[in-house]
Amino acid sequence: MTEAILLVGGKGTRLRPLTVHTPKPMVPAAGVPFLTHQLARAKAAGVDHIVLATSYLAEVFEPYFGDGSALGLHIEYVTEEEPLGTGGAIRNVASRLHSGSDDPVLIFNGDILTGLDIKALVDTHQSTGADVSLHLTKVSDPRAFGLVPTDESGRVLAFLEKPQTPEEIVTDQINAGAYVFRRSVIDTIPLGRPVSVERETFPDLLADGAHLQGMVDSTYWLDLGTPAAFVRGSADLVMGRAPSPAVPGRCGDQLVLPTATVAPDAKLTGGTVVGEGAVVAEGARVSGSTILPGAVIEPGAVITDSLIGTRARVGERTVLTGAVIGDGAVVGADNELREGVRVWCDAHIPAGALRFSSDQ
Repeated sequence: MTEAILLVGGKGTRLRPLTVHTPKPMVPAAGVPFLTHQLARAKAAGVDHIVLATSYLAEVFEPYFGDGSALGLHIEYVTEEEPLGTGGAIRNVASRLHSGSDDPVLIFNGDILTGLDIKALVDTHQSTGADVSLHLTKVSDPRAFGLVPTDESGRVLAFLEKPQTPEEIVTDQINAGAYVFRRSVIDTIPLGRPVSVERETFPDLLADGAHLQGMVDSTYWLDLGTPAAFVRGSADLVMGRAPSPAVPGRCGDQLVLPTATVAPDAKLTGGTVVGEGAVVAEGARVSGSTILPGAVIEPGAVITDSLIGTRARVGERTVLTGAVIGDGAVVGADNELREGVRVWCDAHIPAGALRFSSDQ
């Protein structure tokens, strides 16, 4: 197996304002764009040719990764003029593949952080003679996902999108967003229109008698679609809970990029990342958070499970918990922002303007 397609065209609307200026796969996780971790893991599994299916802010990818040689890869880029969905995006890049008709092609969604044993998925695909093989994982609450029941041999029986009633929840196995396609199957996807592999391609293949194989791999898996999940994923990479050969430093409680400045008495814990050129001032406490390049954390600020955007500023003694601060935003001193708040890019919150508790 030498080829892969990475689907990186989504708008990342659930992650806004992180994705206002940056496509979701390029938002830094553990010090590098999240996509870097996926590329590195594909390379480690034996992939050498990768096609990136881009759409939203497509112009950002190639200047950063170039031809992929720095990662030991050959990377090509295909841009969708109009969003084509997962299946349409796969079909749209098929002409760039070099594989023979029966060869396996690995396909990743660009927003999944996983410890998947990629080689095991390919081995399962080849040993079972499947047309498509899917990585499945088990979750405690499957209502937000597509269920994939299988028989005792792992052969897929059905695709059930986002069940809501107890009767519809027939398994805890979900589609985990990584696939191996037989090359010839990709050519059966309609060209030039939006297609969902989950809602159209896979059910149609099943109806036509194709062999779809599931492989349950319940190692680390996280959908990075929300700000809280993205921050958690970055922290897990830093602490070594999620595997990646691309983390630019040793695993531990913190990752401080070389040009960052952290005061001697500042405290960084829980997988916190401090990006290039960022500043964490005296007495600040930062836990489980991501501080993007050029951001400034002023003295005495307390930041937990939050993401601070590029060139943003958090004022003295301000407390943030589960917050997202957009690029260039300023949160003045003595504010208190709690779970779920999103401060938009370049917004300015005056000192002492927002609190959840008394100012005493």
